[in-house]
Amino acid sequence: MQKRVVLITGASSGIGRALAITAAKRGYLVGLMARSADGLSETMVACKQASPEGQSDNQFVSTVGDVSVEADCARFITDVVAAWGRIDVLINNAGISMRGIFADTELSVLHKLMDTNFWGTVNCTKHALPWLLKAKGTVVGVSSIAGFKGLPARTGYSASKFAIQGFLESLRCENLETGLHVLIACPGYTESNIRKTALDTHGFQQNESPLKENKLMSAEAVAEATWNAIDKKRQYLILTLQGKMAVLINKWFPRLADRLTYNVIKKEPNSPFK
Repeated sequence: MQKRVVLITGASSGIGRALAITAAKRGYLVGLMARSADGLSETMVACKQASPEGQSDNQFVSTVGDVSVEADCARFITDVVAAWGRIDVLINNAGISMRGIFADTELSVLHKLMDTNFWGTVNCTKHALPWLLKAKGTVVGVSSIAGFKGLPARTGYSASKFAIQGFLESLRCENLETGLHVLIACPGYTESNIRKTALDTHGFQQNESPLKENKLMSAEAVAEATWNAIDKKRQYLILTLQGKMAVLINKWFPRLADRLTYNVIKKEPNSPFK
């Protein structure tokens, strides 16, 4: 049987790298995309080491590009199809975050969040969709609990994740009879680089995390749970007890959810609410 092909964006670190390594372990042909050439190279090495097939370069395609640029997304899809002639799974993982009260935040920051998180997902999905439909494959959007519950000081991030979920839910409904599987994966707080690269109110990277990263769910655990959800064709994946409680409380007790969420963010180091 022909090997299955997965495409992963934001594959240079964190959850994206863990997703790629897990895919390699499972014997997938893996297409990787990210802005960092060095990060992609490191991911490629890790994938080759994890692959049961050994060190073969024929199992991997690496494309340096920015998902907010449609032409880069189209080139990524073209590179993969040229190599293997099919796409079975697309994991839209690339994303950035921000911290800052909306009143103080430049609008360019929110535009950047939407361009990367939302439009990046749309761009890649649009160009991969004909191949995914042909394979009756899977589209995954790596969203967040912030896609269910708006987070204070994360207006751009939450807005982009809500938009991703609305887009993917609509796509799922459109394809109820085509065989396309759509998964919305929502990690809770996960050990990754996303908080250190989060933008401040002026669009500069903050280069620090307000959380104790080593106390959070690991990227490897998120990757394993995501692949299991793909195999089981689940529609949603909500991770961590805190994340599940946040979604549940927000559904039934929205006022309480507002207060609890505000209090959590207020306690963060260097919180804008202090």
